[in-house]
Amino acid sequence: MITKNIIIDNVKTIFYALVIAIVIRSLFIQPFYIPSSSMEPTLLIGDRLFVTKYSYGYSKHSFPFSPPIINGKLFSMKPKVGDVIVFKTPADNRTDYIKRLIGLPGDNIQFINGDLFVNNNQILKSRTSQNDKIYCGKQTIDVNTFVEKLPNGKTHNSVYLKSYSFQYSDNFKVPSQHYFFLGDNRDCSKDSRYLTSVGYVHEDNLVGKAQFIFFSSDFRIGSIFSFWKWHKTIRFDRFFKKII
Repeated sequence: MITKNIIIDNVKTIFYALVIAIVIRSLFIQPFYIPSSSMEPTLLIGDRLFVTKYSYGYSKHSFPFSPPIINGKLFSMKPKVGDVIVFKTPADNRTDYIKRLIGLPGDNIQFINGDLFVNNNQILKSRTSQNDKIYCGKQTIDVNTFVEKLPNGKTHNSVYLKSYSFQYSDNFKVPSQHYFFLGDNRDCSKDSRYLTSVGYVHEDNLVGKAQFIFFSSDFRIGSIFSFWKWHKTIRFDRFFKKII
């Protein structure tokens, strides 16, 4: 009888812990892992960050497996240009992507001669380096690093291949209730420029706002069990870094 009661108590404890974890993850804050280089230099492969789920309100995508329990969005709040946002890709409404918000509903977005234009106004960028190397998948690429200033005054770092491989685009007209996203690694990002794979993102697909990095590691150098390499694999300088 005592053994049976212990088992029941343990099951209850696990159940309550799972419920609490799901509530926190769905309504407040959720950890995410960065698996790709599309947001370098802002986010690196191996960064682990916290995303606040309440920043833009709640939809079915706020919950695990996106159950159809909410129609539309509750407590909806509008994102700001320049926010780094996790969203579900429109292609499957399941895969999480993280990119920077560039275009609001009604905006016109276009690349002309390698420069970004929003509503026919060129986004000013100041080059800070022309000798940087960053990842693009498993390869390293030579890039120019810039500080870009968005229409609302927010600034962020972005990188472009020295050859400016993405020089011209169509004029993207952002539909109502949708948003346009770009990766900071402009020549190595699948984002809203590619309409068949990502395209415009509906407001219901916004999952949350990226806030800060709580852990970062580069285990391409060595395994987590290789503690003698931790000084190389763990990026201590990125711990608790605010995402801007």
